[in-house]
Order: sequence, then C-alpha cells, then structure tokens
Amino acid sequence: MNTLQLGSSDLQVTPICLGTMTFGEQNTEADAHAQLDYALERGINFIDTAEMYPVPVKADTQGRTERFIGTWFAKNPGARNKVVLASKIAGMSRGATWIREGSAPSKATVSLAVSDSLKRLQTDVIDLYQIHWPSRNTPIFGSTTFDPSKDPAPGDEPPTLHEMLEALAAEVKAGRIRHIGLSNETPWGVAEFCKLAALHGLPKVVSLQNAYNLLNRHVENGLDEMLHREQIGLLAYSPLAFGRLTGKYAKGGVDKDGKPVGRLSIYPPTWSPRYMRPDAQRATDRYTLLAKTLGLTPTTLALAFCYQKSCVASTIIGATTLAQLKECIDAYEVKLSATAMEQIDAIRWDIRDPAQ
Repeated sequence: MNTLQLGSSDLQVTPICLGTMTFGEQNTEADAHAQLDYALERGINFIDTAEMYPVPVKADTQGRTERFIGTWFAKNPGARNKVVLASKIAGMSRGATWIREGSAPSKATVSLAVSDSLKRLQTDVIDLYQIHWPSRNTPIFGSTTFDPSKDPAPGDEPPTLHEMLEALAAEVKAGRIRHIGLSNETPWGVAEFCKLAALHGLPKVVSLQNAYNLLNRHVENGLDEMLHREQIGLLAYSPLAFGRLTGKYAKGGVDKDGKPVGRLSIYPPTWSPRYMRPDAQRATDRYTLLAKTLGLTPTTLALAFCYQKSCVASTIIGATTLAQLKECIDAYEVKLSATAMEQIDAIRWDIRDPAQ
C-alpha cells in the first residue's frame, strides 16, 4: 500500500490506519495480535490507540489496549520499526476520573501520561501524540451549539492551550514523542494551536483526528480549508459511524434470535447519542439502497467515500473480526464514479449530517 506524508511532518503513513479501541473489550489479546498481524501483512503501517482505551471506558480496563499492542511488539521483533504509532492523552474528565483524577493536560500530567503509555506500549517513542479532546467548554461528541454560560468561573479554568503546547514541546525535546496532533477539535482550537506554535517557536500540529463519515461531514464546513492551508492531515475516525453505516441496525440492532449485532446495541447508547438519532438511520437506509444499486455493500460504499476524499489523509478503521477487517481494507480498491459521488451528495443535502 502506498504511503503519504502526514501534514507537515516527516511521517509517511498509509491511507488506512488500524484503530484499536475494541482491543481489551470486544477483542481479546489474541484477537488484537491477529488483527495487527493481518494489517501489517496487508501493507498498513499506521496504528492508532489511546491511553483511555478500550471503549466503553472503564477503570478496570483502562490502558489495556496499549498493553496488548505492547505485547505484540515484544513478540514481534522489528515490528515497531515498521509502523507509525499514534496514541492520545485524555482531556479533562468526561467521567473517567480514575485517569489522573480527570485532570486536563498540563506539564505534570503530560509527562506522567507519556511515561505510562511508553511503558504499556513497550517502546521508547510515540510517533504521533494527540490531545484526545479539548478540556475547555466547547461542543463535541454530538453537541452542536456552543454555550458560553458553561465556561468555568474565573480561577477554575483548565491549563491554557499555550501551557498544553509547552508541555508537549518538552516531550518532543526529550525525544519521547516525535510529532503532536489534536482530536475532536474545533476550528478555533486548531487555529489557536497554530498561532501559538508560530508565535512561540513551539511544535506545529501535524494532524487532526475528527469524526468523518457519510452521516457526519462537518469537516467540510470550513475546517477542510484550514487543514489544507496549515498542512494538517485529517485522520478520519468512525468512517462507519460506529457500524451504523454497515446497515446492520436497520432491524433494531438485533439478529433473528434477538441478540445484539454491534456495539450500538450491546452497550448503552448514552455515550454515542449522535449515532442513535432517527435521521441517522433514515440517511443510512438511503445510502444502503444506493450501495445496492452500485453493486456494493454498504460498508464498502461508506469506506470508499472516505478513502477517496481529498480532505482525508488517513482513514481509521476498526473491526472485531478478521473478516470485517478484510472487507474494510479491500474497500480501498473500489473507486466511486463522479456520478456516485453526486448521488451521495444529493442524499446529504436531503438529510444533512445527522450524526454531527
């Protein structure tokens, strides 16, 4: 598989990235190692994880995903040098108070988080280290409106973006991380990090990991121009909208025996409300029908769309079985016609970004 330069960095990554948030929850250690082996065999050199994984987030499983990757590195000498490894530090607590008491990234917490991740991953450097979500008041994870009344009182503010950037810079200088990235960030946040880096001679953000799929194309509302002009690569996560775009939830998320068919029906929906909206399924039904007319599976249509969008540097795929992983990777060979892309856009105009 070909590689591309990630943003303004010297990292050469494949246009498909293996996401790992199911490792340690829906996938055993053996499953995880099998997926990592298969991805490497198929030419994928990019792995994304996070200190808080697996998801759903729980105190007794936190960090397990990184540990599984670490044991894979340990039993596969040379594998670490073949991959670009990305991880993330958790933002201010969204309920996960067991991760450094839910504190925001700061000089002290970044140093501790990097140390813990390096130990779990059994490596001495993380190629791309990302802030998992903003610690300030901002609409993310399905919220669409900024509410200034939720700003903290004076004196209760989290560390500033400048302080966070300085903390990350110290880790880059120490050689423990190579490049920095953001995740679930807004246009203002990306712009501010870029400004601060330029003003103070600090490391430049090279990537942004945000949700991007047929049900959520908010990146195209101006953020895509910023990423292009600032040379920041978009890492598209949830390209299948937590499995919604596979079409498997059309019958209520259960099989013929009444058993749940995926994570949206296995786990409580409160932590992924944007994928549970009625319009999300209504739009999915339209895309499923379009896929059928094109002779494709709904999964292939959704992934092929992300794979060929110019605003996307690498698409993060996740799977719970090797068969699913194979289909996700095989979709890279499918090229949608201009007419098919126009048909996709037509559906979007009718039901605009229901999972934003």
